[in-house]
Amino acid sequence: MRKELNNYAFIDSQNLNLGILELGWKLDFRKFTIYLKEKYGVSKAYLFIGYLPENQDMYRSLQEYGYLLVFKPVLKNKDGAVKGNVDADLVLRAMIDFDKYDKAVIVTSDGDFYCLVKYLYNKEKLAKVLSPSHKNCSILLTRAAKEKIIFMDNLRAKLEYRK
Repeated sequence: MRKELNNYAFIDSQNLNLGILELGWKLDFRKFTIYLKEKYGVSKAYLFIGYLPENQDMYRSLQEYGYLLVFKPVLKNKDGAVKGNVDADLVLRAMIDFDKYDKAVIVTSDGDFYCLVKYLYNKEKLAKVLSPSHKNCSILLTRAAKEKIIFMDNLRAKLEYRK
């Protein structure tokens, strides 16, 4: 009998969302959580996301799909653009939970996660890095993940949001 996998996903939501939009499609977050569970044995999916009070309905939906939301305060710059940097929070959560999961799935194209990915890889705790975009994926991340990196460009048929 096969042992049930207990893998955790750590998702950089802004990087994921912008990367997929740049490919010309929209991610269906409901399908994505099912995909993570079925394909990678993910039992817990942390979604690191900037907090805006006007997005309550979206947050509620994401929680209903099974994501554990980790909110980051959002700062608006002078032109009104919003920035909520989740990098440190994601790395910290991955390390706090290190002994609780078998392997980690990291979802990002951001090179700032190079040290986390390299560490997890060396400790044999990295299941995969899912990068939204081959074109915009950091070379540092690609090098750290080695054969464990998957690019999401070819997952459109499976994960695209359709009304």
